[in-house]
Amino acid sequence: MSHETPSIRIEIVDSFLKIEESAWNALVAHDFIFADHRFLRALEESGSLGKRTGWHPQILLAWAEGSPEQLVGAIPLFVKTNSYGEYIFDWGWANAAEQAGLSYYPKLVSAIPFTPATGPKILLSQDALMAAKARERLIEKSLELANEVSSLHFLFTEKNETELLRERGFLVRHSFQYHWRNRGWSNFDEYLNAFRSKRRSEIRRERSHVANSPIRIRCLTGAELTASEKAPHEHADTMFSFYRSTTEKMGGHSYLTRDFFRRVFSTLADSILFVLATDENDVPVAGALNFFKDTTLFGRYWGCLEDHKNLHFEVCYYQAIEWALARGFQLFEAGAQGEHKFNRGFTPELTLSCHELRHVGLREAVADFLEREKESIDDLFKEYREHDPFKRPS
Repeated sequence: MSHETPSIRIEIVDSFLKIEESAWNALVAHDFIFADHRFLRALEESGSLGKRTGWHPQILLAWAEGSPEQLVGAIPLFVKTNSYGEYIFDWGWANAAEQAGLSYYPKLVSAIPFTPATGPKILLSQDALMAAKARERLIEKSLELANEVSSLHFLFTEKNETELLRERGFLVRHSFQYHWRNRGWSNFDEYLNAFRSKRRSEIRRERSHVANSPIRIRCLTGAELTASEKAPHEHADTMFSFYRSTTEKMGGHSYLTRDFFRRVFSTLADSILFVLATDENDVPVAGALNFFKDTTLFGRYWGCLEDHKNLHFEVCYYQAIEWALARGFQLFEAGAQGEHKFNRGFTPELTLSCHELRHVGLREAVADFLEREKESIDDLFKEYREHDPFKRPS
C-alpha cells in the first residue's frame, strides 16, 4: 500500500462565489473572522470588490488529488490597480516607479480588502503533511503570477508566515498598531486600577461625562441586530450611515456599500458587536462596528451624526473593553492609527508585511527605505515604553 502524499493541483478562480463555503472555512484559523467565506462573499456580492474599488479576486486554490479532490490550501489574492484600502502605504513606491518610467500597477496583493487585521494569508489544511506541500505550491504559484506584474505583497502577516516568506526572498516591512491585551483582568474596575493615577482619573472623567448625559449606549449582537420584522435592516442601515459620515468627514473613500452591511449583519450576526449610542428620543447618534471570533475582538468602523464630548472613546473603546472582559477575551485590535488609544490602554504592537518587487533598482531602493523605517519604529517603541500608562511592576 502506498503512503505517498497526494500530489497538489493549483487552480486560480476569480470569485469567492465559485468556492464551496464549508471547504474554504475548513482552512480558516479559529480566531480570524475576516478570512471567513461569509465575510469575503459579502464583500463580493455587495459590489465592494471589482472595478469600482480596484480589488479584482485572483484566488489561488490547492487541491489534493483523490476522488473527490480535497481543498487543502488557498491564498486570497487580488490584482490591484491602485493602493486604496490596504493600510500598508506604498504610494511612495508607486511614485518612485513612475518617475523611473516603470509601471507599478497592476500589482498582486494578498490581504483582506479594507481590513488592517493580522491573520494568516496562506490558508492551510489541518493535515501537516498536506499543509506543507500545499504551502510550497501556493507560494510558487504566487511568485509565478508575480512575473506578470510589478510586485507581490502579503499584508498583515503572522510571524511564522512572515519568516517563511522572508526565507523565500521577500522584503519584510515593519509597521505598528495599538492593541489591547487582557493582562488577567476580569472586569473594568480591575482594568482601571492597573493605570497610573493620572490616566485612571482621566478615563473616569471621560466615562462619567457620557454616563451623566442623556446618551444611552447598547451593545448588540446576534438576534439583537435585527431590529424588527418591519425594519430587518435598521441596524445595518444605521451603521452604514455612521460609516458614510466618517468617510465624508475624513475625505476618504466609501469602499463598502449599504448592501455589505446588510449582508454581514445577517450572515455574521453572531460574530458582530454593534455598539449603538442613541439620544433621549432613542434616535441613533453614534456607533461602532466590531467583529469577533474565539477570544479576539476587532474594532472596524465608527461614525457619529452628532458631536458629543468623549462619546468616541466610550463607544469605540470603553464599551468594547468592558464587553470583552465580561467574556474573557484576550485581544482587542482596534484598527489602524490612533495615537489617542495609547493613554486608554492600547499599547503599540508590531505588524508585518512581506513584499517582492521584480525591478532590481526599485527593490534596492525599497529595501533601503524599509531598514530606515524599522529603525524609526524601534525608536518610537522605546519612547512609548518610557511613557507606559500602566503602573510599573513593583
